[in-house]
Amino acid sequence: MDMGNPLNPMLVLAAGLSAVASLLHLMIILGGGPWYRFFGAGERFARAADAGRVYPSLVTAGIAAVLGLWAAYALAAGGLRLALPWVPQVMCALTAVYLVRGLAIVPLILFTRAAVTPFLLWSSGVCMLVGLVHLVGLYQAWPRMMGASV
Repeated sequence: MDMGNPLNPMLVLAAGLSAVASLLHLMIILGGGPWYRFFGAGERFARAADAGRVYPSLVTAGIAAVLGLWAAYALAAGGLRLALPWVPQVMCALTAVYLVRGLAIVPLILFTRAAVTPFLLWSSGVCMLVGLVHLVGLYQAWPRMMGASV
């Protein structure tokens, strides 16, 4: 971190939100089937976890790893000196993923007869909120990330 250029609070918050999501996924692995059920992963995943199958844990650990990496990228974009490649590009992509995931429920509600579960509603809201925090922070940090004097 450059002492003349403090950390971007929105991107620090974004990093914290991704880190919390990452840790929550690791806790779901430890909690097993009941946690998979509670967090809406689906009965098939929950039963597989209850049966001791490794697949749910591998998928969930993979999601946790990605979210943890996204937290590191948000910190790098926010001004912490981390040796990560393509920070502006990765931040644009991961921000888009959060926002698209947040909006994905809209066509589901409007154009399908699929059941909209409470999990889909609240998880979409959380993803939208996290995406908006990333977007605001990215907008604020963009000139610095691109080397422009601020």
